[in-house]
Amino acid sequence: MSHNLLKGKKGIIFGALDEKSIAWRTALRCHEEGAELVLSNAPVALRMGEIKVLAEKVNAPIVGADVTNMDDLKNLFETAMKHFNGGIDFVLHSIGMGLNVRKGKKYTELDYGFNQKTLDISAMSLHRVLRTAWDMDAINEHGSVISLTYIAAQRVFPDYSEMADAKALLESVTRSFGYHYGIRKKVRVNTVSQSPTRTTAGSGIKGFDGFINFAEKMSPLGNATADECADYCVTLFSDLTKMVTMQNLFHDGGFSTTGITADVIEQMEK
Repeated sequence: MSHNLLKGKKGIIFGALDEKSIAWRTALRCHEEGAELVLSNAPVALRMGEIKVLAEKVNAPIVGADVTNMDDLKNLFETAMKHFNGGIDFVLHSIGMGLNVRKGKKYTELDYGFNQKTLDISAMSLHRVLRTAWDMDAINEHGSVISLTYIAAQRVFPDYSEMADAKALLESVTRSFGYHYGIRKKVRVNTVSQSPTRTTAGSGIKGFDGFINFAEKMSPLGNATADECADYCVTLFSDLTKMVTMQNLFHDGGFSTTGITADVIEQMEK
């Protein structure tokens, strides 16, 4: 059901890979709520072809961009502003890649070259996106930027490995750049710490199925789905949340503040 929460707003969605991805689901919801969109992903992801299906559904152009390349980001924002005939109201940063995780390397044996690329793609890319928008004055007053994170930034999840460090850095960039952007143009910058979600990217983490079942038992409301995360993002892009910024917002069914549950105890005693 649409409430026209984003009617007249214009936004860029980074990272829609396939229909399981949170960015994909968020793009659909933003479109339903009246937003105009531009979709972006890395050139290698665009070659997979699925994003074209989403683009047709939400009537949005696709602009490829390597988020570690400032020239690519400048071209993306220039193209988006030309398409929108004006500034941008919201941005979703749904970007992450753990190269050591992909290579099966444990946290205690990181390849530091891979690690640098992981931090660059998964965290400093947000700084680059914000810096590009800042330099070009691309985001309208009271705009909203959201990046997706995970509770491993605060707590140890061994198999999440270097991505935990990347998410911690991502959340720090959110606070620091959010301060400056808030003063300058009332632009708010937040992270959403989502439940473990069955996306293509998330499923690549060792032991993911077991952990998602554990999180379900540890969350009073259960795990939040990708569609529910999309709903939450819509509210943060809307004018209903103009005074929320520099926050790490847990969207996890209560997992982040639950010490133990009866279901977990029962499972452990079997």
